[in-house]
Amino acid sequence: MSTIVIDHLARVEGHGGITVELEGDAVKNVRFDVFEGARLLEGLVRGRRYDEIAPIVSRICSICSPAHSLTSLKATENALGVQVSPQTEFLRELLLRGESIQSHALHLFFLAVPDYLDRPSAIAVAAEHPAAVMLGLRLKRLGNLIQETIGGRAIHPVNAVPGGFGRVPRIDQLIAIRGALIEAIPDADAMLDLIASLPDAGFCHTPTAYAALHSPDSDRYYAGDQLMIASNGDRATVPAADYRSLTNEKPVAHSHAKHSTFHGSPFMVGSLARLTVNPGRLTERSATAAGRLKLSIPSDNPMDNNKAQAVELVNDLGLALDMVERLIHDGVKDEGCVPVTPRAGTGVGVTEAPRGLLVHSYTYDEQGCVVSADVITPTAMNAASLEQHLRKTVEQSAERDEPTLKKKLQMIARAYDPCISCSVHLIRR
Repeated sequence: MSTIVIDHLARVEGHGGITVELEGDAVKNVRFDVFEGARLLEGLVRGRRYDEIAPIVSRICSICSPAHSLTSLKATENALGVQVSPQTEFLRELLLRGESIQSHALHLFFLAVPDYLDRPSAIAVAAEHPAAVMLGLRLKRLGNLIQETIGGRAIHPVNAVPGGFGRVPRIDQLIAIRGALIEAIPDADAMLDLIASLPDAGFCHTPTAYAALHSPDSDRYYAGDQLMIASNGDRATVPAADYRSLTNEKPVAHSHAKHSTFHGSPFMVGSLARLTVNPGRLTERSATAAGRLKLSIPSDNPMDNNKAQAVELVNDLGLALDMVERLIHDGVKDEGCVPVTPRAGTGVGVTEAPRGLLVHSYTYDEQGCVVSADVITPTAMNAASLEQHLRKTVEQSAERDEPTLKKKLQMIARAYDPCISCSVHLIRR
């Protein structure tokens, strides 16, 4: 028996590796090894007041801190019976657009593109293609500007609070964002040209189940309380409150991250899943982008998640501009926050982080202090599906030499855009 080992998966957040055991040409075993220690934030928030939770849990991830903050607030407000204003929901959607723009730009330009160009890093890419790297930096900076303006700062937002926002953006700030978004229109076009020019990566094809937030009008990251699973043309819906029927985490011997399946089958979350579950996301703008990238939905190729991120990036830029234009036209009310009255209760918040479905669930006591918490991240949900695609990659590879297989395995793993540090948690249920 021979073994292929990738001790450390580079160009991802966190520490993990890949192990493939072969008997001749047959794949005996595949492992996505997660070495990270347990994240104990669920224990850390136990006993804390409702208004302390979002700032703490946003520290789970510096890239996805707005998503963690807003998902936490959604769960808390659900538990305490707080209904925020339409303006607050609108601004929260805009904040998540900013996060998606910066996160997708980071992944595409600095983590994924080097794979396609046979370069070890974005620094090596910059030596030959400096304009491409500068393009990625501009798009990421634009996402950070939106996060900073709406969330109070670019990382770990402080302005989103229970019941609303500490302060609303000024018109001059929104005008500055509008200007930056207009300037980004040619950048979006250049980004599509770059992604379309990359070599084909169709070395893994297999039917895949996809899960995403089923939002009311098909194009939201924040709004929505139903999860949808699409598989082989069939669709199933799960209420957010019943999220554990989807994220039914089970420990596995080789990984510190638990695995989840739906009806016994792994599922994939993220950009490709969102486009599959919510075809309405393919607006004229995003459908044109998908056409330029030759992305067909549904797809049986996990590498297409990179193309799906590029489609979302184009759509996020356009939609963010539409949203900012509306705020400038209609004005932003300094409406204050909806009052919060502590009470006992359990609430679930589900949103779409850049990497896919994100779940926060809290139980509060009568004083509004956390009794128990549960946070399940996209990378944790993706772990079982990733292993499935790693196996198929080896089984379907005509080249059996170790360097080629290692490159393909790493490209598959990075296409998932994993945040490995966020995938490990320990809670008692």
